[in-house]
Amino acid sequence: MRRFSWCCGALLVASAIGGGVLQQAAADDAELERVIQAGSRYLAEIGQAEDGSFSAEAGPAVTALAVTGLLRTGTPPDAEVIRRGIDYLLSFSKPSGGIHPDESPYANYETAISVMALAACNDDGRYDETLAKAEAFLKGLQWDGGESIDPADPAYGGAGYGSKQRPDLSNTAFLIEALRTAGVSEDDPAIQRALVFVSRTQNLEGPANTLPFPAKNPDGGFYYTPANGGESQAGETPNGGLRSYASMTYAGLKSMIFAGLDREDSRVQAAVTWLRKHYTFEENPGMGDSGLFYFYQTAAKALDALGEDAFTDAAGVAHDWRAELVSELASRQQPDGSWINANSRWLEGDPNLVTAYALLALASCRE
Repeated sequence: MRRFSWCCGALLVASAIGGGVLQQAAADDAELERVIQAGSRYLAEIGQAEDGSFSAEAGPAVTALAVTGLLRTGTPPDAEVIRRGIDYLLSFSKPSGGIHPDESPYANYETAISVMALAACNDDGRYDETLAKAEAFLKGLQWDGGESIDPADPAYGGAGYGSKQRPDLSNTAFLIEALRTAGVSEDDPAIQRALVFVSRTQNLEGPANTLPFPAKNPDGGFYYTPANGGESQAGETPNGGLRSYASMTYAGLKSMIFAGLDREDSRVQAAVTWLRKHYTFEENPGMGDSGLFYFYQTAAKALDALGEDAFTDAAGVAHDWRAELVSELASRQQPDGSWINANSRWLEGDPNLVTAYALLALASCRE
């Protein structure tokens, strides 16, 4: 996966300052490992059921997120919690390559996240065949010529929760991340088709987005979907524009980076400018505490891919975003090691899901 090599000077400054910075870095690292270990213990000792699942009533997606979060934060692939979780996920494998319950309306979402879990513990290649079949399945769910839609259609290139469901940026971002994690090139036609859709979820007029929405709210941020008449979870502007919000703007930025766009691309520049204006971890800007922990893991992945160790906000203040995010998550961790959102929208009242999101965010905080 391509990482930008933009020099922000933070490491040079840290080296020049000396011992005080090193002590602070060690303290930050210690806190990072402490919160990771507590969250991992919660999932392994409290969150996981006898059958290896996490929150099975929600389908296999929470299990896939929990396993991925554990693996990316250092739990060994041969640990019992991982083995049981993977066995549970594989029990949903279909001849089609999908990894989902029968007749699931969330087949794309569940399969994409399961791919990330399997890829994270596939160093020995044991899941190569399963991943190859799942990759083909995910590509088959993408809205493209197979659905008899024209490339000019706002749905083109996107992915929804399941087969034939309206595409949205969140599920398309998971599709892109899953394919790239499984080793698909950024130049793969499926990734580039997805980039078409992602570009159309941005409030930025240009050759990549000729839809009417950006003219009504040209702020460079991202919204939920341009399909089916367009929708933003943050609502509309008074003139009918679609409001941008942080979790989707980070999802859009991450997806554009994974699809090979560099810093000079106007879409990347506009997204970064919006995020500089709205930088914070106290809330999900534009949504408050709705989807807060989904926001954390998306923001962390995007900022990590961006490659800036210090992220400068619109006021010119440079932020050690990793240290700030670790501190924010540490302050929100429950005594038992879990996390939970008081706002239960989008299932964030489930500590298994929210703890999985937190671990995924913390994984990107490891430099």
